[in-house]
Amino acid sequence: MNFPSELKYTKDHEWVKVEGNEAYIGITDFAQRELGDIVYVDINSVGSEVASEEVFGTVEAVKTVSDLFMPVAGTVLEVNAELNDNPELVNSDPYGKGWMVKISLSDAAAVDALLSADAYQALVGA
Repeated sequence: MNFPSELKYTKDHEWVKVEGNEAYIGITDFAQRELGDIVYVDINSVGSEVASEEVFGTVEAVKTVSDLFMPVAGTVLEVNAELNDNPELVNSDPYGKGWMVKISLSDAAAVDALLSADAYQALVGA
């Protein structure tokens, strides 16, 4: 399993990649493995301000539907449109082409409170 050290993680299995005052958010390699084959991603929150730990969309796998939780507060700037035609990108490249949303951070310092790669790895027992 992959745990990129430059990312931050949540106990709900989302990752955050910060670039200035913006951040990319997706689900972890662990999460996509647990869910199985991703068949649909539903995110309708572009332009919305989403609070930390608030649901910003869902991801549907063959066997289940799972909520996506916002790791840090921010305004959704963009949804990964590639996932409309290729939801399997979440399985094949969860930290790259499988990102879910790009946000403008409300408070960049809040990212510091998230889990490091080592702490997340310990959480999932990998």
